[in-house]
Amino acid sequence: MWDDAFPSFLIGLREGLEAGLVVSILVATLVRSDQKARLPQVWTGVLAAIGLSLSFGAVLTFTANSLSATAQEAFGGTLSVIAVAFVTAMVFWMRRNARNLSGEIRDKVNAALAVGAGMLVATSFLAVGREGLETALFIWTTAQTAGESTGPLIGAAVGLVLATVLCWALYRRVLTINLTRFFSWTGAGLIVIAAGVLGYGLRDLQEGGVLPGAGSFAVDLSGSVDANSWYATLVQGVFNLMTQMTWLQISAYVAYLAIVMTLFVRGLRTPRPAVTPAAEPGAEPTTGCTPKPTPAPARPRPRWLVPAAVVAVPAVVAVAVIASSGGKPTATATVSVSPTACGKGFTAPKPGQQTFQMHNTGKATSEVYLIDPASNAVYGEIEGLAPGTTRTLTATIGSGSYAWRCVPTGGAAVTSAAVQVRGGGTAVKPVLPLAAADLDAPLAAYKSYVEAGLATLATETAGLQADLHRGDLAAARADWLTAHLQYASLGAAYGTFADFDQSINGRADGLPGGVQDKDFTGFHRLEYGLWHGQSAQVLAPVGDRLAADVAGLRKAFPTQDFDPADLPLRTHEILENTLQFELTGDTDEGSGSNLATAQANLAGTRELLSVLRPLIAQRSPTLLTAVDADVTRLSGLLDAAHKGAVWTPVQQLDPAARAAIDGATGQLLEDLAPIPDLLEIRKSA
Repeated sequence: MWDDAFPSFLIGLREGLEAGLVVSILVATLVRSDQKARLPQVWTGVLAAIGLSLSFGAVLTFTANSLSATAQEAFGGTLSVIAVAFVTAMVFWMRRNARNLSGEIRDKVNAALAVGAGMLVATSFLAVGREGLETALFIWTTAQTAGESTGPLIGAAVGLVLATVLCWALYRRVLTINLTRFFSWTGAGLIVIAAGVLGYGLRDLQEGGVLPGAGSFAVDLSGSVDANSWYATLVQGVFNLMTQMTWLQISAYVAYLAIVMTLFVRGLRTPRPAVTPAAEPGAEPTTGCTPKPTPAPARPRPRWLVPAAVVAVPAVVAVAVIASSGGKPTATATVSVSPTACGKGFTAPKPGQQTFQMHNTGKATSEVYLIDPASNAVYGEIEGLAPGTTRTLTATIGSGSYAWRCVPTGGAAVTSAAVQVRGGGTAVKPVLPLAAADLDAPLAAYKSYVEAGLATLATETAGLQADLHRGDLAAARADWLTAHLQYASLGAAYGTFADFDQSINGRADGLPGGVQDKDFTGFHRLEYGLWHGQSAQVLAPVGDRLAADVAGLRKAFPTQDFDPADLPLRTHEILENTLQFELTGDTDEGSGSNLATAQANLAGTRELLSVLRPLIAQRSPTLLTAVDADVTRLSGLLDAAHKGAVWTPVQQLDPAARAAIDGATGQLLEDLAPIPDLLEIRKSA
């Protein structure tokens, strides 16, 4: 994290100091010209600029997250190149203007004072906003490069705080800084960092399909350098130099660093030599002794020394560490993925957590699995590895037999030769693979359960319909609850009910007319009417529509598609909806029966677990023990919330009881969360 923080720290310190100096000069100019009353105009512009910068960062993040994986690579690469351009321009601009910054800002303030308040706000906004936008772009790019945001954000925050303290000290005249030298040294550092960002951005553009050469590597040290070692992490975090780099990356890195650093160093001004005072006119020459020779001026230190040291020292340290390790292969290796070369480059890894670079040399997208060849159990996997791309796979290795299995799209699975690992400490438990056919029996059992439940539901809704036509609202309320709970117990089938679910159990949320909207139908529409004094004459057509929809669903269900992969997902999703809607009272239209619905949802989850139990027990028997205990606990808490057919509304629960139900539901959800991963359909078998 700290390696990833350094580039952002440097940009935060430099940009923060630059913006802070502008604000300090603005404030000082106003104070000295007796214009303190206009300071709020400066702070208005500053706050607006900060808001714009934060918004810009949010837009970049949300835009990237909404794109496909390939588009994200192209988007991130493009912004990385743009960020390098901005940083380069900023470095050269500040090198030229550091000495004259104060005078330029004072001139702008005086002009703004002559025009009016709006111009002063605009001056502070533009002065700070430019630095803010550059900072937001570079930090976002650094976070994308690092693959995580914590380090870059911490680094930027520390840099900005330090810059703020320095600006305050400069303003109060308790500190003096040679700004020209400061911006020169930090400029050299940023040029080195920007070279790495440029290389990383071009790599993203290659992986996004914008630029060619994604599989043409100029440097590939993954077989001899551990990418997770401290020295590799340091070099990658600070300089963005990786164990694998393409010819385009290397060429761009070297060309940028050579050209930009040369131009930057040449433009630095050397200090003027001290001038020896001339002798006064008419003075007599000194006699009687030999005059002391004037000492020769000290040889100036080469201007390229500091930038060269910034580049060379970490590289020398890294080379020394690598050399001291003897260049022995580590657990990190580049492994080929293709129908003809699956697992090429794979050697017996050392025990412990290892990272493998999986490179698809084939022509088809492939699934990749690290398996136990005897049982087909999976230790690690990558889904959808595109041709010509490289992705990392991290797995924990213990004693045992290991092999790679490559499953290209539309092709047959290919398994590499197995390697044997010995000497591992803690045993590593892989996940047994699950084929689609393994879910056939559970799916058939659950579909039978749903079909029987729909038959019961049809009978119950017909009874509710008859109650309404007779005008017996008391019977209708009782039969409504019975029918609604029956429907709620079929939760895992909701995804296959298509439009019927909205008609049968839809909510009024989002409808233009709310509870009075013509499209508000089904159980919740009847609930609203039955508990808000509407007549049987008004509700009878709603009951007719509900009975017809249930009959239509019962007829259509046997022919509807039910994705087997949905079964493991529903073990978690049913109670997620329960926690979101029922246990918040969001779906209560007057009956106060949310807890009864939660109990019905729990019954549906229990039924789903029963059909999946053999598959779960085969993979994690201890998980079922915890889940069963959670289900029993939650069921008991819900049962305590009613007497006969009367349930306590969620809002009227004792705070301790409500907290206990929420906590028990949350714990059950936490224990159910691994099931979709355990029962994920894999092609490795």
